[in-house]
Amino acid sequence: MREFMIIFKQAFVTKAKTKSFIITTAIMMAAVFLFANMDRIIDGVKSVTGGGSESSQVLQVIDDSGILIDRLAAQFKANGSDKTVEKASESEQALTDKVKEGEIDSFLTVKLDEANTIQANYTSMSSMEFTLPMMIQEALQSIQTEMKAEELSLSGEQVQTLFAPIQFDQHSVSPSAKTEEELSQARGLVYVLMFLIYFAVIMYASMIATEVATEKSSRVMEILISSVSPVKHMFAKVAGIGSLGLLQMVLFGLAGFIALKTSASDMADGFFSVFGFSNLNVGTIVYAIVFFLLGYFLYATLAALLGSLVSRTEDVQQMILPMTLLIVAAFMIAATGLGNPEMAYIKYASFFPFFAPLVMFLRVGMLDLPVWEPVLSIAILLVTIFILGWFGARVYRGGVLMYGPSRSLKDIKKAIQLGKE
Repeated sequence: MREFMIIFKQAFVTKAKTKSFIITTAIMMAAVFLFANMDRIIDGVKSVTGGGSESSQVLQVIDDSGILIDRLAAQFKANGSDKTVEKASESEQALTDKVKEGEIDSFLTVKLDEANTIQANYTSMSSMEFTLPMMIQEALQSIQTEMKAEELSLSGEQVQTLFAPIQFDQHSVSPSAKTEEELSQARGLVYVLMFLIYFAVIMYASMIATEVATEKSSRVMEILISSVSPVKHMFAKVAGIGSLGLLQMVLFGLAGFIALKTSASDMADGFFSVFGFSNLNVGTIVYAIVFFLLGYFLYATLAALLGSLVSRTEDVQQMILPMTLLIVAAFMIAATGLGNPEMAYIKYASFFPFFAPLVMFLRVGMLDLPVWEPVLSIAILLVTIFILGWFGARVYRGGVLMYGPSRSLKDIKKAIQLGKE
């Protein structure tokens, strides 16, 4: 046990002290705080650059009809928009020149044709602007509806009746189904946690393979295995880097929690409501931790096995490519199930051990599953980890003694035979 703890601490402390780990952790935590305070940062930048000036809150309007601008101003006010409407005192060409020079953001030209239909032209510098043009279009559509109703002598109540939406409810009889509102809230949170599990598993598993290959290339491995059994060395490496990964995830989680609590944004509205951050489900977080750990140990054991077969760090990525493709396939299957997690192939894939960490997590996060399903998936994962650990230990025992070019999975048989000697 003493040797195990020495290697465990060495793997944990050595990686924790590396500049890449410290810089990556710091950048990710800073990114979380920037993300949570994005609205405040944008407002600050606008105030410094003049983007929040009074002129940017005024929409210049050229109204050839003479009657649309007042109605448009009333619509903006009714919708609670910060934009104010102002009648332009210059020609269309003069306003276009001002947009090009950056003096104003945009302007609007409106008129009525022979059929008394609104014709509008919105001019801005960027073609990627969507929010304000859409708001203007909706406001003008409402004005058009009011004008046509007046032509037909329809009252406001009659217009409302004419455009009244039907009532359409969707009901699912599946015992595992959630309501559309619950699915919408769960979907964003599950998507974010899926990304974390995916990147964490692939990053830390690759780290183990690289670490083993580095020790072999520097001949340190020969000294280590003379005093510590290869099996104990492998599992100490896996546990050490796994603990470091869990610590990093905890730091990211704490940074996210503090950032959201201290930001000016309301988690119940806007972007955060879409991602379900306003209704964090403790069970979903617990399942995320469980499947992160199980997924990590599954792929980390496989990575240690593959890493022991190569003698140069340059060959690591080629050797672990099959493992990487498995993780990518698991993520792609889970991502396709975000829209409909009840599809048959999603259910079957959630019990396949190499897909389960992501796919079963998707299902438990978005569906009300019977307890036996996630428990069975977890049990299958544990059995697979045990079998892979036993087999991996046999390969690792001989693999760490193999030197020279080794880029094929066929070397597994050679490693097992060498480990028996």
